[in-house]
Amino acid sequence: MPSYQDSLDLFHEWTRTDSLRRHGYAVEAAMAYYAGLFDEDEETWRIAGLLHDVDYERHQSLEEHPFVGVKMLREKGYSEDILEAIMGHANHTQTARISRIAKTLFAVDELAGFIMAVAYVRPTGLEGMSPKSVTKKLKDKPFAAAVSREDIRNGADGLGLELNQHIANVISGMQVAATRLGFATQ
Repeated sequence: MPSYQDSLDLFHEWTRTDSLRRHGYAVEAAMAYYAGLFDEDEETWRIAGLLHDVDYERHQSLEEHPFVGVKMLREKGYSEDILEAIMGHANHTQTARISRIAKTLFAVDELAGFIMAVAYVRPTGLEGMSPKSVTKKLKDKPFAAAVSREDIRNGADGLGLELNQHIANVISGMQVAATRLGFATQ
């Protein structure tokens, strides 16, 4: 299986925009946090988070994403648990999320994007962010309207967690990577 560095190089080759790169880093950071909580292999979980949208910039249609990326990753020797997780993060693939890594990737994907949006409108970014500030914004339907609130709730349910705990976990993971995500730390 390719290493994390191989995966990062591939991610940078396929993902050129800063916003999509930051999303990949955010999901990676949340996956790393959960790997620690669940006593799973952190590098594998980081790779799944980093590469979940590897093909999105080039192949945004439902017919192509994430199918093109998964095909390419399979050819490069990535493990089936990573490929299953990447397929399962997109509802339209109708891939069952059976493994813990697949359930977690689905759970953190939309939420990490939403937390990034909340951080952009806060003067302190991720610093000092609480689940309460995120849940308040979740109720504001026009805010980050493209983010599926249903997927966020279903993701927490799939992990067997209360929504506030799941939000706290994702925030904690992302705070570790704040500088990489574009938020200077004090």
